Amino acid sequence: MIEFEDVPELVDPVVIAAFEGWNDAGEAASGVVDHLMDVWQARVIGAVDPDDFYDYQVNRPVIGCDENGYRSITWPGTQIAVASPPGLDHDIVLIRGLEPNMRWRQYCAELLAACDELGASMMVTLGALLADAPHTRPVPVTGTASEPELVDRLSLEESSYEGPTGIVGVFQDACSRFDMPTVGYWAAVPHYVAQPPCPKATLALVGCLEELLEASIPLGELPDEARAWERGVDELASEEEEIADYVRALEEARDTADLPEASGEAIAKEFERYLKRRGTDQA
Repeated sequence: MIEFEDVPELVDPVVIAAFEGWNDAGEAASGVVDHLMDVWQARVIGAVDPDDFYDYQVNRPVIGCDENGYRSITWPGTQIAVASPPGLDHDIVLIRGLEPNMRWRQYCAELLAACDELGASMMVTLGALLADAPHTRPVPVTGTASEPELVDRLSLEESSYEGPTGIVGVFQDACSRFDMPTVGYWAAVPHYVAQPPCPKATLALVGCLEELLEASIPLGELPDEARAWERGVDELASEEEEIADYVRALEEARDTADLPEASGEAIAKEFERYLKRRGTDQA
């Protein structure tokens, strides 16, 4: 049972969840929650008891010094935070955790019970996977939703994936059994630059959240970090002829495919997000 401290009265909260580990290529998904925690000044109100779900020989605690110079231990775990972003009709609940080592069903049940206690109206899960995607093109993001209205509004589709899953897939299944409306987004991180971070993929997921929430999210330094990341990969690829050839092959395959990024609808949505952000910046 997750215990909360100083919980404010929340307005129709939307939950955004990401988990480190197998579901988090390039730390792109957990990077979104980290970014939102910062720009929305979120406040941690509770945490999952790590003793029930983590093997400390697999995910070891970390010892270090705090801001006052005192040595302390940070345990692997999952935190729950709340935020009240300006311009949104909803409050936000942020879940950021490490994929547990055991008792996944109990773990999901505790998180869902906590979300229910907070009055959550929707669950948004974020993930990232390694894929044959060129780093020089827009990051592909696939999405699914449990409600027909969300499927139509966001132009999503039912997932056809069959195979092993991580805690994100198990958590989404638990949400559906709990009748919690759920949206899931997955970013495709180039497999040849799997080392985190991947700010370009994080930025792509933030864009999807803007469309879902119908609001602008402060981007901070993410665009600059994404451009710097792409330039860095360009330099690394140029040093190896075989890698450069491989990237060009991926680019050709991507450019000749029938991509949603090239559709008029996608361009219109991106322009709409630009206008919203411009209006917010000028306010």
